[in-house]
Amino acid sequence: MVERLVRGPATVSELSRPLDMSLPAVLQHLQVLEASGLVRSEKAGRVRTCRIEPDALRAAEAWVTGQRTAWEIRLDRLGDYLAGHGADSQNTGSQNTGSQNTGSQNTGSQNTGDSQKGS
Repeated sequence: MVERLVRGPATVSELSRPLDMSLPAVLQHLQVLEASGLVRSEKAGRVRTCRIEPDALRAAEAWVTGQRTAWEIRLDRLGDYLAGHGADSQNTGSQNTGSQNTGSQNTGSQNTGDSQKGS
């Protein structure tokens, strides 16, 4: 509906024609768009004509752009982290196994050392 209204005003019948929706469903969608301030409608006799509110559409576009930019930055950081983390795992995968075994041995040594301190 919004895409169609960007091209110019349209009647409710014109808006509903290409949609696989009942007329009451189209009217509900238009009510939501009107409540949000994106669309304005005028009734002349039995014909309701809808038009887009350019200022509201620009505000929505600015908000979406800001959100997209923020998420792109977050996802780039995540990609960088995962790329670095994945490279570390691949390069040191066998070393990590050895380190874990050494860590277990060190824990045993620490316990022995602690036992000696306690004696």
